[in-house]
Amino acid sequence: MNDRMQNSYRYATLWRGLGWAMVAVVVALSLVPQLPKAPSLLGWDKAQHFLAYAVLTLWFSLSYSRHWRWPAFFIALGSLLELLQGFTGIRTTDPFDILANGIGVFIGLSLTFTPLIKSLKELDDLLYRSCRSTR
Repeated sequence: MNDRMQNSYRYATLWRGLGWAMVAVVVALSLVPQLPKAPSLLGWDKAQHFLAYAVLTLWFSLSYSRHWRWPAFFIALGSLLELLQGFTGIRTTDPFDILANGIGVFIGLSLTFTPLIKSLKELDDLLYRSCRSTR
């Protein structure tokens, strides 16, 4: 399931850094005692879980490579964070959140088998061309 584009980005450090920043946001939002109010479109808790893990899995599959380790990592991370919420004394563990995370991971991985697989490479090339043209 490895992919040839894994090291072909000019701004690989940027894309990967953005991905790890997204992970940090998900970890922080998963463990803070009081969540900020979500936009009405994503007001449903399960939609937030689904979307977060779909985006993370897709992003890491694009910025590193399409490999089994990313879905496994995000399923483990989502499950661990959900279990840790139960130890906070304020939030609770919800098995349906774990399910929503897993469905998000599956959808995110599935999207890598579509033309979206080329999207980050195209963005990388566009950024490179625009930076070169401004010099």
